[in-house]
Amino acid sequence: MLEKLRIGFGEDAHALSTGRSLVIGNVVIEEAEQGALAHSDGDVLLHALSDALLSAFAMGDIGHYFPPSNPAFKDMDSSEILVKLLEQIHQDHETFDLHNVAAVVTLDKPKLGKYRDQIRARVAELLGLEPARMGLTFKTSEGLASGHIQARVTLLLSVS
Repeated sequence: MLEKLRIGFGEDAHALSTGRSLVIGNVVIEEAEQGALAHSDGDVLLHALSDALLSAFAMGDIGHYFPPSNPAFKDMDSSEILVKLLEQIHQDHETFDLHNVAAVVTLDKPKLGKYRDQIRARVAELLGLEPARMGLTFKTSEGLASGHIQARVTLLLSVS
């Protein structure tokens, strides 16, 4: 059974900038004064999740599939990135069952706790996963890195 289990890990970070919307898990954080400075919409959670899925299959990272040098991906909705990568994984590899996702988002402000259920539900929906299998933790940097947002994702899946 162990040879059928795979673990994926992904991480993403972006500087924060005024004039940008803050999007986390395909949810816009309305009261955020700054958003992620990125070529796409800068959704660190979906970027880290996409990289975690790719790492579980040794397929590289999202920059390979969606290079920031390509103007076609400018301001792209990161849910589209995730969906297209899931399609690519299903095309190139075995069928798999995603069992659990554990995610940590680090942001000093605004506080994100009131968004937890909405973000979990949206990410679970994108993955076809029960929200109870989508662990989501919010942290602050304790002032060490207040000008950025970061996400880390670990996931467990099994291949058929």
